[in-house]
Amino acid sequence: MKLSRLKFTLGLDWSLFLLPLLLTGLGTAVIFSISYGTNSTLALNQIEFFLIGIAATVFLTYLDYRTLKGLSLVLYIIGVILLIAVLLIGSKSFGATRWIDLKFFQLQPSELFKIIILIVLAKFFSDWQELDLRKIIFILALVGVPTLLILRQPDLGTASVIFIGLLTVLFLSPIKKIYLIVALAIAVVISPLGWHYLKPYQQLRITSFINPSADPHGTGYNVSQAKIAVGSGGLWGTGLGKGSQSQLNFLPVSHTDFIFAGTAEATGFIGSTFLIILLILLVMRTINVAVIAKDNFGMYLSGGIAGIFLFQILVNIGMNLGIMPVTGIPLPFVSSGGSSMITNMAAIGILQSIYLRHRKITF
Repeated sequence: MKLSRLKFTLGLDWSLFLLPLLLTGLGTAVIFSISYGTNSTLALNQIEFFLIGIAATVFLTYLDYRTLKGLSLVLYIIGVILLIAVLLIGSKSFGATRWIDLKFFQLQPSELFKIIILIVLAKFFSDWQELDLRKIIFILALVGVPTLLILRQPDLGTASVIFIGLLTVLFLSPIKKIYLIVALAIAVVISPLGWHYLKPYQQLRITSFINPSADPHGTGYNVSQAKIAVGSGGLWGTGLGKGSQSQLNFLPVSHTDFIFAGTAEATGFIGSTFLIILLILLVMRTINVAVIAKDNFGMYLSGGIAGIFLFQILVNIGMNLGIMPVTGIPLPFVSSGGSSMITNMAAIGILQSIYLRHRKITF
């Protein structure tokens, strides 16, 4: 028994535990400094969610990731049911209905679906030897149903993350890349047709991104304040709990969407660079798992996780710097949010399971 535990311990990628721990610690410190005196429970909640996430990580690390392949359709059905439940009985906040109030916890099913859809996609793409038009249409329908439900909430940010997950898996698949490039080009050309299906506030976010000075006190306010916060941090930062933008509430939702700006204000260029390095290392370690995975299911699954991690990092930091439109996408392990934290930690557990079993460790 002791020998099997030793093999298990030596077989882990400990950086995949250390990096989320450092990111969560930094994020929690910033959240505490931002919310101290107004909503100090945010930091405590973040710690609680992280501890729950650790339990999910350990469970999924011990669980053979190939078990998820057999459960993929069950998980998909449960996920779709939860997305429908959100529209029927979900609680509304900031003009969107994205959460199910469980009294002790606000569950956001769209966050969970980020991983569920990757498991489903990895299952089918690993089973198929080749792709044809019928299979591609099936996959598009499989992804389209939950995406439409998420857009109804509305949650354009999470819908785009799921779309990126699909693109990542397609890129890793044997599909001819020229077909993928053509499809993306067509999607870009016809994307303006979706303008009329966006909510008014989503349209305003896009127009303010294109021309931030058009309404600096309205739709462009959030981004303007975020850029001021980033710039005011200087080289070393103002210190935790001392930033004027965060402490005087000029910076909106600084514990979620604009957590990077709050971090940059408090820790400056040095601290925000350290944060970015940690995030880059996390993506690199995730890609490494995809490279060494012993089967296609593990490769597609870990590659998809790397894709959505990278996309969320780029979009969240980009919108804090004013170079990406505001979409409400959280910064992994740093932004406040229970469903996001637990989902990300579950992803780490899956990655550990894939990494562990590529060495054929038995325990």
